[in-house]
Parts: sequence; structure tokens; C-alpha cells
Amino acid sequence: MRRDWGSVAAVDTAPAVLVVEDEPALAQSVQYTLEQECFRVLIAGDGEQAVALSRSEQPALVLLDLMLPKLSGLDVCRLIRQDSSVPIMMLTARNAEADKVAGLELGADDYMTKPFSMRELVARVRAQIRRSGMPADQPQASEAEGLLNGGPVELDPSRHEARVNGSPVSFTPREFDLLTMFLERRGRLLTRDFLIAELWGHDYFGDSKTLDVHVRRVRQKIEPDPANPRYLVTVRGLGYRYLDDRGVAA
Repeated sequence: MRRDWGSVAAVDTAPAVLVVEDEPALAQSVQYTLEQECFRVLIAGDGEQAVALSRSEQPALVLLDLMLPKLSGLDVCRLIRQDSSVPIMMLTARNAEADKVAGLELGADDYMTKPFSMRELVARVRAQIRRSGMPADQPQASEAEGLLNGGPVELDPSRHEARVNGSPVSFTPREFDLLTMFLERRGRLLTRDFLIAELWGHDYFGDSKTLDVHVRRVRQKIEPDPANPRYLVTVRGLGYRYLDDRGVAA
């Protein structure tokens, strides 16, 4: 049974999910499932409509199919990322690994492979929306009330602002969370399992490639030479470590 918000005003304040899907049956099924969980659902049947609705309605999350008419899902992701950090979850075919990686590189936060269970969908939508608003609520180090610094990076967690070499740089919510974790724990090894659990939850259904892509995107924004990182370095077989200006553990 659909949950009762108690008033029209309450419905209006429900988190909005933009479902971008050109298969009407699947779009309606996702809409029904999310509305049962008290989300407000917007439907876009092609890429152009998706971009327009994202900009006009400013949803809390975009659920984005990659195979779309007019504009591909990858193009939609790129255009949305030009002016928004809204969480984006891609829907991909089982054998479309290249599309998954391309979407993550363009700024998507997560992906689901078709066919998927509606129970998993709801769990991941909730997790993405919850975590997109978490930077100021996450456990902070001794610098919690001030800025976090490391190498060329300066973060203000309370304002969700970042500077690299003194210039403002835009990070998606997931990238910002990841960088915050490294700056809070400068010099410490953060294992892949720890990072995945902290960023996506212990019940994360995806694989570790998603983490690798997010690390690569952060490096592209903070490293002088992303191919040879000086600050955010890999500890082979274990995870990652953030180093100080001298290239050693802080």
C-alpha cells in the first residue's frame, strides 16, 4: 500500500527522482515502485527532455538509461554535469562495460545493470540521495570546524567548497566525500573495502571499478600529472594513501 504523506504539501516536499527511460513499461514500473516509497517521480522519455527537466525541476537524483533517442545517456550525463552535481545513477545493459566506465568518467555516481530488482533499486536510490547531503554530517577530524588542507587542495566541508592551487574547483558529491576522507586521514592507508563501505555502504552491490573511476576523476582535478600522482597514490593490492607536499606521509 502506498504510504500516506498526510498532505499535498508533504508530497510536494518529497525527494524528486528523474527517471530517464524510453521503455514505457519499465519507466512505469520504476515510477510505481518509487512512488510507493514516497518519492516524487518525473519521467523523461528522451535525452533532450531529460536535460530540460533536470535543469527546470532540479531533482534529488537522476536515474539515467544510456540508450535513449535524441541524445544518448552519455551526452545527457555530460550536459547535466556542466551545471549540476545531482547524483546520477546509470542503467546499463549487462555487456556494456565500456559504457559504464565512460559514464563514470563523465560524472555519474553509480550504475545498475539491467535487469535489476526493484528492491535493490530503492535501496541504492535511498543511499545515493542520503549520501549526497552528507558532507557536513560525516565524522570529521580535528579540523572539523575549519578547513581541510593537503598538498594543493583546500576543502571547506561546511560550505562544500574546494580550491586547488587557490582556484575554485567543482567536485561531484561523491568526489568531494572521497577527497574529504583522504584529507581527514592524511598519510593513512585507506583500503578499498573501507572506502567502498564508507562511500556506498556496507551493502553496496557494485564492483570496485566504480571506486577506481572516482579516484581517477579526483586525481584529474588535483594532480599536476594525473598519470603519475604525487598526492593521491596507490598502495598496490591494498588501497590508497594521501601524501603531503613533500610526497611523504603527513
